[in-house]
Amino acid sequence: MGEEVPASEGERTVAFLLSLRARGVRDLALLRAMERVPRDRFAPARFADLARQDVSVPLPCGQTMTAPHTVANLIGALDLQAGARVLEVGTGSGYVTALLAALGGEVVSLERYRSLALAAHERVSGSGFGKVVDLRHADGFQPDRTLGQFDRILVNGVTHSVPEALLMRLSPGGRLVGALRVEGVARRVVVTRLSDCQFDYATGPILRLPPLIPGRSQAL
Repeated sequence: MGEEVPASEGERTVAFLLSLRARGVRDLALLRAMERVPRDRFAPARFADLARQDVSVPLPCGQTMTAPHTVANLIGALDLQAGARVLEVGTGSGYVTALLAALGGEVVSLERYRSLALAAHERVSGSGFGKVVDLRHADGFQPDRTLGQFDRILVNGVTHSVPEALLMRLSPGGRLVGALRVEGVARRVVVTRLSDCQFDYATGPILRLPPLIPGRSQAL
């Protein structure tokens, strides 16, 4: 018997995209973005072999890269339009940041861990999206008011309630997507700002996401 020939880069990408389609991901623009932004370039080197699988991947500081089908679920609910101002809370590896940029968003991304923010900045810039991404070491629960308002806000983690400071950063007609702890499980939430004081909340499927921690880490 001959030796098994390792799959090529293109074959691994096709298999990765087909696995997402099998999980119900049908958004062609998002699938093209996932093809354009290789996940293994954002994963720690020792976990690069897991990056083309539909699993979460450990990151430094006790964080994780969210499983791709969950990422697709969140981004799909954003209904992101090209040119939209997007606030991302929880940069992590920078993979989702790059996807948002690949979909045409003008992205401001906030990460509470300085070491993660610096590493993500290098990866995002190395992928060609440095000019449309403003990546900061900051508390995502309290975004700087000088940032103004955003058409879309993506919260990469589970909270018990949507911070009011984030709601105030949402433009009228804008949409926030994240996850809330509801009766002991994490469910996707889509919040639409109807007017200055009115917000529509719509909960969706159960998601596997880590809890989001407020504040800016001073040690890591």
